[in-house]
Amino acid sequence: MDPEELLTAPSATGAPCFAFRGDLLLLRTEPSVELPVWEDIAGLPLSGRSPGFWITGRPGNCWASLVEDALLPEGMSLVTLRDVWSLMGERAFFEAGRAFQIMEWSQRNRFCGRCATPMVEAENETALMCPTCGLVSYPTVTPAIIVAVEREGRLLLARNTRFPKGRYSVIAGFVEPGETLEGAVEREVMEEVSVRVKNITYFGSQPWPFPHSMMVGFRAEWESGEIMADGNEIESAGWYSPEGFPDIPPGFSISRRLIDDFLARHA
Repeated sequence: MDPEELLTAPSATGAPCFAFRGDLLLLRTEPSVELPVWEDIAGLPLSGRSPGFWITGRPGNCWASLVEDALLPEGMSLVTLRDVWSLMGERAFFEAGRAFQIMEWSQRNRFCGRCATPMVEAENETALMCPTCGLVSYPTVTPAIIVAVEREGRLLLARNTRFPKGRYSVIAGFVEPGETLEGAVEREVMEEVSVRVKNITYFGSQPWPFPHSMMVGFRAEWESGEIMADGNEIESAGWYSPEGFPDIPPGFSISRRLIDDFLARHA
């Protein structure tokens, strides 16, 4: 489908749709919290829309982008993606995050970066293709590491300058080209708090749509060095015992899972 040939309707009546204004998701909030269906948003001004098979693997869904000044129907509200977890649960959070990432990627790649021809949707995979020169574009997924560093029963927690007031978490950062995940762990910890680590082991992963990351979690142990915050991204950091933790991230994030894992092993 040419991006200019907008979808007239999903293939299934009553199919849930992911409609965004910027990074806010439109939800029905009355009488219960749920995704709107196509019939709810069909009359709204939309700057783009597309089938949602890429999002859920099920036919009938769609994503859509609301224009900035669109008036919302009664009983509907815009919420952050983080709010989706508490309002609708884990599955809805990940599907909404995937929808947002697909929408952002699709809108950024409407035209071929090589020859400027309008891109079309691939039939058998999540991709956009140029019908003129054959260039294929896949959704952007940016790998990032996140690591819980331990030292003698204490956990390294740091305060990023972008965190809410008082919030601390484990160290995280993006993987650079040509770098292994383990190498990224070593570099990020050294760059942000001047500490060397050892015994790096894989913990788990989580897609994170802020904006299009794949968070890969690790555990590690302190090897040498004393904490010195970089003063750029990290304003303060320290070793914390379980009974003296500061404010930490909410439960749906892999950062919290890493912290909870530490607490479970040191309770």
